[in-house]
Amino acid sequence: MNIKNSKRTCTSGIAAAVMASVLCPVPAFAASGIEAIMPVMDEFIPMLIAFILLWIILAKFGWPLFDKMLVKRETTIKDSLEKSEEARQESERVLAEYKRELADAKTTAAQIVADAKTAGEAAKADITAQAQKEAADMIAKAQQAIEAEKKAAIEELQGSIADTSIAVASKLIGSDLSDDEHRKLIERYVNEAGSFNAN
Repeated sequence: MNIKNSKRTCTSGIAAAVMASVLCPVPAFAASGIEAIMPVMDEFIPMLIAFILLWIILAKFGWPLFDKMLVKRETTIKDSLEKSEEARQESERVLAEYKRELADAKTTAAQIVADAKTAGEAAKADITAQAQKEAADMIAKAQQAIEAEKKAAIEELQGSIADTSIAVASKLIGSDLSDDEHRKLIERYVNEAGSFNAN
C-alpha cells in the first residue's frame, strides 16, 4: 500500500511539473538563460509521450512485479524469523528437559549410592554378627573340649596316683591289704588328689 501511494504521488508530481512547464509562459528577462536549458518542443513532446508510456508500462508491469518481490521477501524474512523463534523455543524446551533429566539422574544416582551404602553396612553387620557367633561357638566348643580333656586327664591322673599309692603303701606296710582296706585307702588318696587339684 505504501508503494502504490508513493507511485501515485510521484506520478502526480511529474504530471504537474510537465503541465506547469508547458502552460506557463517564460518571463522575458530570463528568456536567454532558460532557452539554453529548455528542450525544443518538437523533441519534448515525443520524449514526454515516451516517458508517460514508460511510466505506464512500469506502473502496469514493473511495480506489481517489484511489489510481489518485496512481499515475497517480507514473507520469507517473516517465516525465517518465526522458524528461528520456534527453533529457539524448542531448544529452550529441550534444554529444560535435559536439565530436568539430569537432575533426576543425579537424584537416582544419589539414591542408588545411598541404597548400596545401606546394603553394604547391613551386609557388614550381618557378616560381623555371623563371625562373632561362629567365634563364640568355636570358643564354647574349645572350652568344652578343654574341660573334657581336663576331666579325662584328672581321672587318668587319679587312677595313676591310686595305683602308685597302693604300690607304695604295700611296700611300706609290707603286707597285702584286704579289699575293704584297699578301697578305703584309694578313696582317701583320690580325695586328697582331688583336693590338690582343686587348689
